[in-house]
Amino acid sequence: MTIRVVIADDQHMIRAGFRALLDAEPDIEVVGEAADGDQVPGLVASTRPDVVLMDVRMPTVDGLTATRELLTRPPDDPSPAPPRVIMLTTFDLDEYVYEALRSGASGFLLKHAPPGELAHAVRTVADGNALIDPQVLGRLVEDFVRSRVPLVPRGRTPGLTERETEVLILLARGLSNTEIAAHLVVVEQTVKTHVSRIFAKLGVRDRAQAVIHAYETGLIVPGSGPR
Repeated sequence: MTIRVVIADDQHMIRAGFRALLDAEPDIEVVGEAADGDQVPGLVASTRPDVVLMDVRMPTVDGLTATRELLTRPPDDPSPAPPRVIMLTTFDLDEYVYEALRSGASGFLLKHAPPGELAHAVRTVADGNALIDPQVLGRLVEDFVRSRVPLVPRGRTPGLTERETEVLILLARGLSNTEIAAHLVVVEQTVKTHVSRIFAKLGVRDRAQAVIHAYETGLIVPGSGPR
């Protein structure tokens, strides 16, 4: 199945470079480009992409606002599911990326990342996973969660079992399902079941939002290992 992608970035050279890289992949097709966030809703409606690469900073409507418009919808909305969003950013825009993850974006990609990571990011997100670089996400969380007041007492996530809490801690440290399974000495399918239940109980969309929940509630303390 071909993964359909829309690129939203106000820099023509960025869009052209990303298009060239993605169109060279046999399973990915760029179906549209937007030079500003205000063009994204109409373009998404007409092209029905699976993934949107969204620049954070654009002149009229920024990527954060455009992402919220795409992903915020009433529960009874009968329209097709929105595409998954990967934010395009640089380190100096961390705060915007943090808010985008809270708004439902599935991850982010640094613009100076190696070219080979672009297709991997698109495939990862299209497959229903979040794109989380532990080092970069750690910086995001440390910078913008440290000053926030935990929503529940530290180390507690109401509704989660002890094992689910353990899985959430490992997930928040950036481990994949395979790595979590090896750490807990269980089969990977068991981990997937735990992860699905965690998402449902916390009311989060994907791993990115689950990680943010773990930090905001104090389950993970910035700059340290699990509590």
